[in-house]
Amino acid sequence: MPLHPPVLRRLLAWHPQPLPVLPVLCLLAFVAYSWGVVHLLRRGHTWPVGRWISFTSGLLIVLAVTGTALNGYAMRLFSVHMVQHMVLSMLAPLLLLMGAPVMLCLRATPAQGAGAIVRRLVVRCLHSRVLAVMTKPVVTLPLFIASLYGLYFTPVFDAAMRTWWGHDLMLVHFLAVGLLLFWPIMAIDPNPRATSPVLRMLELFVAMPFHAFFGVIVMTSTTLLVRTYKTAPPGWGTTPVTDQQLGGGIAWAFSEIPTLLVVAVLFVQWARASDREARRADRAADRGDEALNAYNDWLAQLAPQRSTPIGEQGDRR
Repeated sequence: MPLHPPVLRRLLAWHPQPLPVLPVLCLLAFVAYSWGVVHLLRRGHTWPVGRWISFTSGLLIVLAVTGTALNGYAMRLFSVHMVQHMVLSMLAPLLLLMGAPVMLCLRATPAQGAGAIVRRLVVRCLHSRVLAVMTKPVVTLPLFIASLYGLYFTPVFDAAMRTWWGHDLMLVHFLAVGLLLFWPIMAIDPNPRATSPVLRMLELFVAMPFHAFFGVIVMTSTTLLVRTYKTAPPGWGTTPVTDQQLGGGIAWAFSEIPTLLVVAVLFVQWARASDREARRADRAADRGDEALNAYNDWLAQLAPQRSTPIGEQGDRR
């Protein structure tokens, strides 16, 4: 537990929990992703460097809020905890999904041996009925909303914060819910749902007002919502209510970040889909013109090669 007021140098000092679940998962994910990219390059294929940068950035952000002293400060200040919550549920998932890890796995795994087993397992999971249900809006939206209202407005949060493992489990939950919500909305990776960009944008706009309203409630509340932060650290220049209101402002402000990023991604996908549809229509029109030209050529071959001039027909009469 930190003893001094938070500054940037202290927040980012390396200080993992006794069981660093997310830092270890980040390391394993980085090794696996980088191996997939290298394997593709060795086979003569390409992989966009921007995807590797995006995925690695997402892992570094997760590591920054779970493997540093910021994780300890989140046990003492509600505002720091809210930064941790927002980063894990709304920023890191977007960067990770933009890296297209599922697509990389399907392209990089060998077609024989253990690689074939991994490929079949991934494909089977993508087509499983359980995952199809879990990615529906009727499941993802309530889970996302419950991670806000159901956590902070009930005794669940205080119960989880009593132990370090409960706290770590809550952090894993934040990241998992964010990935589950934004995976079908972003639709960069293969997923069990296939919807248009307009419907996915509508799903995003349904979720974000609940998030913004939660931030407004916390930001304007004059009573403590959770008992974990009922005592402010002495000499840190804050009070529990003031720190809670700051956390609400952080939650409210974070709702704009994923909205803008996801809307930009969906707009690019919509533009590319329109361009592909236009090219498909052009190809169909070209095929139609070729068929018409071929038909005209066939008719021309059936006609006499030399027609009798009209004047000659009159002379013969």
